[in-house]
Amino acid sequence: MKVKEIRDLSVDELKEKEKNFIEELFRLRVRFATGQLESPSVIKSVKRDVARVKTVLRERGDQR
Repeated sequence: MKVKEIRDLSVDELKEKEKNFIEELFRLRVRFATGQLESPSVIKSVKRDVARVKTVLRERGDQR
């Protein structure tokens, strides 16, 4: 997910996205541990998405 797309979301939508990304990351880690994940690079991209969402939330928290 691009930063521009993330910045266009509301705070409630960002919190929901963060929750969804964290749940997805958990599922990916389980699949990786059991050997069912074909591409481990997906974990890296989801971790970056979580970081992007958290960064935008933090920025908005400082401004409001």
